[in-house]
Order: sequence, then C-alpha cells, then structure tokens
Amino acid sequence: MAVSTVPVMNNRLISSERATPQDLQAVEWLSQLLLKGWELQASDIHLEPFDSLLRVRVRRDGVLYEMPSPPAALREQIISRVKVQSRLDIAEKRLPQDGRMQLALNQRMVDMRVSSLPTLHGEKIVLRILDQQSNSLCFEALGLPDAELSQVMQAIAKPNGLVLITGPTGSGKTVTLYTCLNHLNTPGVNIATVEDPSEIVLPGANQVNVNERIGLTFDTALRALLRQDPDILMVGEIRDQATADMAVKASQTGHLVLSTLHTNDAPSTLTRLNHMGIAGFNLASSVILICAQRLLRRLCALCKQALPDGSGWRAVGCAHCLNGYKGRVAIHQVMPVTPGLQQLILQQASTQALADQAEADGVRTLRQAGMLKVLAGETSLQEVQAATHG
Repeated sequence: MAVSTVPVMNNRLISSERATPQDLQAVEWLSQLLLKGWELQASDIHLEPFDSLLRVRVRRDGVLYEMPSPPAALREQIISRVKVQSRLDIAEKRLPQDGRMQLALNQRMVDMRVSSLPTLHGEKIVLRILDQQSNSLCFEALGLPDAELSQVMQAIAKPNGLVLITGPTGSGKTVTLYTCLNHLNTPGVNIATVEDPSEIVLPGANQVNVNERIGLTFDTALRALLRQDPDILMVGEIRDQATADMAVKASQTGHLVLSTLHTNDAPSTLTRLNHMGIAGFNLASSVILICAQRLLRRLCALCKQALPDGSGWRAVGCAHCLNGYKGRVAIHQVMPVTPGLQQLILQQASTQALADQAEADGVRTLRQAGMLKVLAGETSLQEVQAATHG
C-alpha cells in the first residue's frame, strides 16, 4: 500500500506541479473537506459519483451525514487529486485500489486510508481517518465493567492461548486488540502483528501489512513470524481455514495469539471456527476467551432527558451534539472458555447450547450489557435494540 505525506498550509494541499484554475479549486475544496471531516471527528469520508453530482457524506458516531457537494465541473479533478496524493494509479479506473496519505492538520499528523472502487458513474473514494493521537490505548477507555475487565486481564496474562475479539466492521475491535497489546508491550516480550493494513502504530511491536498481490497473505506472514521467536502474535482478522489453523497451532505451541472474527456474538464464534474446519479438540485446547462488542452512540450529556418511568434516557438534541448524541460507547460480551464450554465444544454442540452454558457461567448477552448502559444514562434503548438481538 502506497503512503504519501501531504503538507497542509493555510488549509490547502500544496502541489508543486503546474495546475489549472479548476485544479486549484479542486485542491482548495478537498482541503477544506478533509479539515472539516477531521474537526467533526468523522471516521470516514465518502465521495460518491452519480449522474450529475459528486455526493459527499461523512460518518460520525457510526452514522452517515450528507455534506454539500462540490461544483459538478470539479468532480474528476477531486477524484484525481485524492488518487495522486495517496499514490494510486490515476490511469487505472477499472480496478479497486488502496493507498494511504498523511496530512498535517492544525499541527497534528493525521493518517488517512484511501480506497477507490469503480462504479457505474465513476470511481467512488472512501477515506478512513486514522488519527493516531486520538487513540487512547488504556483499559479505562474501553468501558469494560470491572468483572469483565478482570477476565480479559487474566486471559492476556497467560503465556499461551487464543483470545478473540468479535463484531462487525466498525465495532472497535482493533482498538480493543491494541489496548491489550499496549498493556503487554514491554522490552521483555517480542510482539508481532499481521494486518490488512495496520491502522495503529505501536512502538516496539513488529507490524506486518498483508499484500495478497505478491502472495503475502495472513497465513504466509504468520508462518514467517513463527520463525522470528515471537512471544505474542496479533492476527488482524481470521478470514479462512488456513489462517485459523495457523492461529490455533501457534496458540498451542507456547504463544499468546490475539485476533478478530466477524460473528454476531461470543458463542457463535466457536461454531464459526468449527465450520471453518477447526476440530473441536483443537478449539477446546486453544481458545481461552472471546469478547464480542458493539459501538453505540452516546447520549449528549448536555441535553439528554430522563424518561418519566425511570427506565432510561432519551435523546433530545442541542447545539453541542447531533440529534441528541455525541461520541460513542462500547458494550461487550466477555466469555471465558470454561470447562463446561470445553465439554460442549468437544461434543460439537449447537450455538444455542453454547449460549445456554455461557449464561449458566454468568456471561451477559450483548443486549444485557447494553441495558446496563441505558440505565446508566450513557445511551438510549433505541440504540441498544438497533445494535443487538434479544
């Protein structure tokens, strides 16, 4: 993935090449958009071409909001400018591309991951804002209740085993993983990560970016890292049987392995791995803890109102928030793999049987964890219901 550093001066992207008046207008417009996106604390910026306009949307607190579109005549120049700054091939418009650029915004360095995708009306661009300085890699920032936090700390303190963080895209899995790695990051341990791509820089860790075009896949990189005398391995995502098999074997041979998986909750993660071809006896002997999580919009502390029946709070909206919400709060389902669960794994039990055992072990569901946040006034019932199933 290409990386480009883009200086910003007076909120303009500086270019030394000759430029037409339209080019300069495109640079000015794009510069203002990127600065506005960063000021709004947006996680993503979408540039979407349609017949007569370039639709612009930003994702803030997990929700997309539409922004003013640029003049139609600047559409191609804006798309080309993003591709140039992120070192993408501007002549290639038929295939998806990935790149990266770095901006100096108000004396702060901000990374942006850039993805282009050919669509019916042209290339769509999505910029993911990776503000390294905004990432607070401490357990207090995760919002885990004390009991669940203690379980996570105990799991990552073990010398070997597999710890999994699950949830959909954008649920904060990477921040949770890096919080764990940051806690474990001492001169006495060798930490290595394999990601696609690395979104957070952790000084002291050996971070590898996957590049499937040249054959550097998750399982290939993991095989190589196992020959590098690692103590702790982090696999960005388990996508297939080969990666799952390598992660399980690494956890069984004296390594602590942390990774993510896209599943609905903690119990279904075990079923998913089994369906990927991992034998029950390998799962039972390797997986030590699974944490499922979601990110919900946080109620604005300045305008939220308590419900008359005392069952929670509702969003109102004010000048300091968006529709009654400001920021986000995480909910977690932390499930240690107990002897009872191990027996069910060996029997290849159903997801429901695993969930029943987890409940008997005292594990809260995501819905239950969300309701605790509702009662605490951190989010609304509507947010919990939208993000979890009963």
